[in-house]
Amino acid sequence: MAARQREISVSEFFTKNRHLLGFDSPTKALLTTIKEAVDNSLDACEEAGILPDLEVTIQALAENRYRIEVTDNGPGIVKAQVPKIFGKLLYGSKFHRLRQSRGQQGIGISAAGMYGQLTTGKPIVIESRTNRRQAAHRYELVIDTLRNQPVIKRDIEVDWEAPHGTRVAIELEGTYKKGRHGVETYLRQTALANPHVEIRFQGPAEGEVLAFQRASSTLPPEALEIQPHPHGVEVGLLLRMLKESKARRLSSFFQTEFSRVGPTLAQRIVEGAELQPRSSPKRVTAEAAEKLIASIRQVRIPAPPTNCLSPIGEERLLASLKEQIAADFYAAVSRSPAVYRGNPFQVEIGLAYGGDLTSDDLVSLYRFANRVPLLYQQGGCALFKSVLSTNWKAYGLQQSRGALPSGPLILMAHVASVWVPFTSESKEAVAGYDEIVREMKLALQEVGRQLARHVRRTQRRRDADRKRAYIEKYIPHIGIALQDILGLSEKQEAEIVETLTDTLARSRKM
Repeated sequence: MAARQREISVSEFFTKNRHLLGFDSPTKALLTTIKEAVDNSLDACEEAGILPDLEVTIQALAENRYRIEVTDNGPGIVKAQVPKIFGKLLYGSKFHRLRQSRGQQGIGISAAGMYGQLTTGKPIVIESRTNRRQAAHRYELVIDTLRNQPVIKRDIEVDWEAPHGTRVAIELEGTYKKGRHGVETYLRQTALANPHVEIRFQGPAEGEVLAFQRASSTLPPEALEIQPHPHGVEVGLLLRMLKESKARRLSSFFQTEFSRVGPTLAQRIVEGAELQPRSSPKRVTAEAAEKLIASIRQVRIPAPPTNCLSPIGEERLLASLKEQIAADFYAAVSRSPAVYRGNPFQVEIGLAYGGDLTSDDLVSLYRFANRVPLLYQQGGCALFKSVLSTNWKAYGLQQSRGALPSGPLILMAHVASVWVPFTSESKEAVAGYDEIVREMKLALQEVGRQLARHVRRTQRRRDADRKRAYIEKYIPHIGIALQDILGLSEKQEAEIVETLTDTLARSRKM
């Protein structure tokens, strides 16, 4: 039995458990591949300060076989990093950084390439250029799943007119469908949550071309990296940080390794654990680390800084809704940042009501995390549950028990965080932390009150118009009745009818 034991690479594990990454059906696999490529492109463009222009192309090669291609105008990728980024799972720059970004684990795009490799045997193709002075490079590579290492099949220079950017092409087995879980829906919602993005989409059918124009010409605020907060650290992580720290004293360790901890708070934490501030961090035992954690929980430490977040913002959210959706009323709310487990997060809600939207169906709920649409696992998502548990009847909508409200309404729910607590590796639903649910409900109530005022105002206007319509209908009959009662001439009757009509018209304008 011992002779059969061997190490399992992360690539080999996800090869057999690809459903964990969102590749559990042909339809979902195709969408997930596009999503991962688009997420990487948007992160790269924003980090380089470039307004993103994306081209997404789906080419049908055979029945249930497609070639996915995503091109961006980002900064490009350094040649030496291309194989590792696309051919090695759990490799990236975002996992250890506490700042908002779409990607987190360094799995997505390499997993998409691995899925294409498994289903078609074709390599992932990457073309990238970093500046005008250097040629573009084209890589064709596969993943050695036993060793979780890239295998380069081809590496050549190619012509590319653009000064910088990246193009990723993956051939895979999948199913292209439209509808609520389709690629078109995903791109439309991506443009909605990222008003600074311009996307051009070419579908597999002839003439299937869509363009989503940018609604804002300014990039979102840059998210800055922060240190971890003491309230988000557990014993095991604290022990590792103590061993790896370059600080020579325990008091200076807390000041250099954590945010919001100054000399006074550091001394209170250390003394609360009955340790010496001058002692070496590397000599702290597991028992002492538990005491430090207990002491941290007793000390009042300010919340972490929130410049690590980059929310959509109320102004951009309204501009995006007006660009994409024809409605009568728009509203948006961005809550002040809050904290869960030491991680800053911010909740935003936007809505569009009336106009061309249908009033007989349930409300359309669009869920987002770090400006990325969440199209699957709606029932297990904290954002959905928060909307479901809100009393929408108080805001002028019809709602059956245990269901979303009905009415001509599109509702956007967005959570931005340095580390979004997803329920699985496929990143399709947000976990129900009490702090997130509370902030979501407060935001929904705030935007709901704005909606209620509009609904009541619209109802009063409709009631007034209906009353005026009744009066207009019966004005001629009133003239005839007055003529009979007062013995008026036909000329006098016409003058009375004209006067009443003019008075009604003036009241409508007021």
